[in-house]
Amino acid sequence: MDNTASDWNLSNSAVVADGTPVLPVLPVSLVVGSARLIIERHLGLAWIGGEISGFSRAASGHCYFVLKDERAQARCVIFRQKAQLLEVALKDGMAVEVRAVPTLYEARGEFQLNVDAVRLAGHGALYERFARLKAKLEAAGWFRAERKRALPLFPRCVGLITSLRAAALSDVLATLRRRMPMLPVIIYPAAVHGIGAAADIAEAIRVANAHREVDVLILCRGGGSIEDLQAFNEPSAARAVFESVIPVVSGVGHETDFTICDFVADARAATPTGAAALIAQDRMALLDRLAACAARRHRCMERTLETHMQRLDLASHRLVHPAARLHAQSAAVETLGRRLMRAADSLRRRHERDFFGQSRLFLKLLRARPRELEQVLRSAERLRRSASEALSARSHRLAALSVGLKHLNPHAVLERGYSIVSDVGGDIVQDAERLAIGDAVSLRFARGGADAKVTSKKPA
Repeated sequence: MDNTASDWNLSNSAVVADGTPVLPVLPVSLVVGSARLIIERHLGLAWIGGEISGFSRAASGHCYFVLKDERAQARCVIFRQKAQLLEVALKDGMAVEVRAVPTLYEARGEFQLNVDAVRLAGHGALYERFARLKAKLEAAGWFRAERKRALPLFPRCVGLITSLRAAALSDVLATLRRRMPMLPVIIYPAAVHGIGAAADIAEAIRVANAHREVDVLILCRGGGSIEDLQAFNEPSAARAVFESVIPVVSGVGHETDFTICDFVADARAATPTGAAALIAQDRMALLDRLAACAARRHRCMERTLETHMQRLDLASHRLVHPAARLHAQSAAVETLGRRLMRAADSLRRRHERDFFGQSRLFLKLLRARPRELEQVLRSAERLRRSASEALSARSHRLAALSVGLKHLNPHAVLERGYSIVSDVGGDIVQDAERLAIGDAVSLRFARGGADAKVTSKKPA
């Protein structure tokens, strides 16, 4: 079957006597097979355009139809494995482009196209135009990330550029209303498909920038074919997005759809509702975060207050009121005075005992013998020195106690220029809040006192 007809002729041809060649008889399968090989090798895999006619899907899963134009037609087959991968629902009258291998179906000797991919007519040219423009703008730096601006976290107003009849408009408005009900929305109407749609989109962007009413713009359109989204692949619309002073979010088509405006815009959302969710913060989520922050702040304030209260309690326990301190010092002075009086009495009695003892000793000395008198005199001298030393030590101690008593005397503070203020009831005034303008007070100084009247107060 792989041998061609010419190869078969070379090995099986003959010539008669008059020189006329005798042609061999070829099997049909050889001729058709040879023709199939010639067609497949010569034409190979190619994109072929035409209109579908007589489309049918067999129980086996294979699809059959005729691809035709004004001058010719060819039968086409899509085998089940390839038919399951088709993204286009084929039907009669549809203009398509098929990627196929021209061949012959040997069983019937019919010419046919074995198809492995189908796209709507015009998609190839539009995609090539899209790819060229994308490469050009990318080389010009229109898609650079550092050029794109951050979206406002809480926009004061949002602008929508879409058709008033677009199905995506109601979805975007519903999303904005649900997430941020108080957010104002301004719609800049523009055609989003068809002739002149790109110019409408560009003009709407320029109008929004001229009015400066919004903080962010959303390009909005639902999904569709590449022809339906062609307005967002036009250079005029892309330039308007690039030159916009207001940040632009592109929410065009479905998640798998990409347009030139998607790449030029400051942000791209997979769907129009995704663009709305990207712009408007979720109100309930914000309220939850705010409540959590308020709760943390409340707990922090409570802990701070508890810490300060504990410190205040500790300081209050360590703080002694001046009146209590004066009372304690007065009690200490009284105690020291009593101890001093007892010490003076004890010293006086000791001096009396020493005097009487010396008198008795002197009388004994008058009656004593000289040797004993000398011993007594030495003992008396030692006793006198011991008494003198003890008296000197007692005097020094008494002087130290007198100095301490002087320092503890509450009236000694008055000698340094301070005074004690008391009200008409004789109570010592420690807080200015207890007094009112016009109240009479008494002032006690180191020497003497005076009466006064409150004419003004100063806070602590």
